[in-house]
Amino acid sequence: MTIILGVDPGSRITGYGVIQCQGRHQIYLGSGCIRTAADELPLRLKQIYQGLSEIIRQYQPDQFAIERVFMAKNADSALKLGQARGAAIVAATTADLPVFEYTATQIKSAVVGTGRAQKAQVQHMIQQILKLPGAPQADAADALGVAVCHYHTCQSLVALGGRATTRTYGRYR
Repeated sequence: MTIILGVDPGSRITGYGVIQCQGRHQIYLGSGCIRTAADELPLRLKQIYQGLSEIIRQYQPDQFAIERVFMAKNADSALKLGQARGAAIVAATTADLPVFEYTATQIKSAVVGTGRAQKAQVQHMIQQILKLPGAPQADAADALGVAVCHYHTCQSLVALGGRATTRTYGRYR
């Protein structure tokens, strides 16, 4: 039994999703968003770190998966996103969690079957995969998608005879 915390980082809204994996089954444990209230970036980063640290204490995950930064048209936005990711990764590594990274295309492919899926498609598939009564909020659905992607990647590696911890997309300890 493994608990995975997935994170969709953002400097204003950071989504999180927690699933428990038992064999081939994925069980929804919780999800939501950390909405930063501060105007100053350093205070928003602190809120992201503290919020994820609390979620880690609450759910006691075994693994941490996060969406990798993509290059946006706006360099300032990409920089802020990278800093939000950094705050999230520090929360995970402070708790001695292994960190795994996935691109948006990898996540969408694992959840929807195509790397060009729209947010609504990700929400719908997450609802179906985890048997939720309704579609989760978009950022929470994206974070659950990160966790589901990590689960599928680990399952694929095990099926191929490898160990899931030997091949990652950026593991920090």
